[in-house]
Amino acid sequence: MSKELKILGIDPALALPGAEVTIDCENLNTSDPTLCAVWLQNQRAPIVALSPRRVLAIVPELKQSGLIEVTLESNGQRSEAVSLEVGKQLAEDLHPVANPAFDPDDGSLFVTRSGSRGEQLPVTIFRIDVSGEVTEFSGDITNPTGIAFDSSGQMFVSSRMDGIVYRITPFKEAVPFARNLGVATGIAFDRSDMMYVGDRTGTIYKVNGIGEESAWAQLEPSVSAYHLAFGPDDDLYVTGPTVASFDSVWRVNAHGDVSVFYRGLGRPQGLAFDRLGNMYVVASLRGRRGVVRISPDGKDARMFAAGMNLVGLAFSVTGDLALASTDSIYSLTLEL
Repeated sequence: MSKELKILGIDPALALPGAEVTIDCENLNTSDPTLCAVWLQNQRAPIVALSPRRVLAIVPELKQSGLIEVTLESNGQRSEAVSLEVGKQLAEDLHPVANPAFDPDDGSLFVTRSGSRGEQLPVTIFRIDVSGEVTEFSGDITNPTGIAFDSSGQMFVSSRMDGIVYRITPFKEAVPFARNLGVATGIAFDRSDMMYVGDRTGTIYKVNGIGEESAWAQLEPSVSAYHLAFGPDDDLYVTGPTVASFDSVWRVNAHGDVSVFYRGLGRPQGLAFDRLGNMYVVASLRGRRGVVRISPDGKDARMFAAGMNLVGLAFSVTGDLALASTDSIYSLTLEL
């Protein structure tokens, strides 16, 4: 009598379509791999590798999202189902290069179609409301990159093309707010509403309330963008991917002193914090791609959600997670 085929767990337990997940199992008969299968609901998933105790599979494009039942099959035997949370695609055919941002007033999500450097597009900023409807918002900014809201709900957008941060008026007009910011990318505000802007050539600028900029901290140049977020400790955290495969998350204190918070990520980009102070950063960790969760002390990092080609993320007021890939926006329901 054959032993019961059983799924012990799925790692990570959250994923986007196209991502790779690990299924730990027992008693999987792999004597004939053609008789082995991974099922998500009633859809077969591509298998990357398998052994009697572990299967690597790709999450296929599904007709539904949320909690999906995953089962293993081998030689006619099928396991009991285990749930995997699969993200929902909200929009496609976009080109974000940094974090999206939630409007604190109405919970809508703003995202960019940034385009290649210097490319003029008719619409470069889109709005996704809480019902998931996508609407065109503005086309006034060339190569929009970072988006951030201050404490009053005012939206600011950086342009890596002209080194300007723009203030978006209630009439959707883009008005220059701060200039001479190099290759302006990430934006973040501290508790006093002081703006910080990352220039991917290596400078973090501090910008006051009337748009006057001053160089504040110096880091290594990045091959794509600087991504900024303030932590619960009021320090600024920065990622800027380089050509190395062992990059760092940097921490900058109130005096502009730079230190390493965590080292060991591949191409770290957008980052954000949850209510408990955990950091979430889109990156590769030990060869796996997706969202990495790092503990508040910077000592523990693990894959939180699997995803390909991710560039940014943002938490909604309800704690759900919006994820931006190089062409799409997804939503993941979380229980943190």
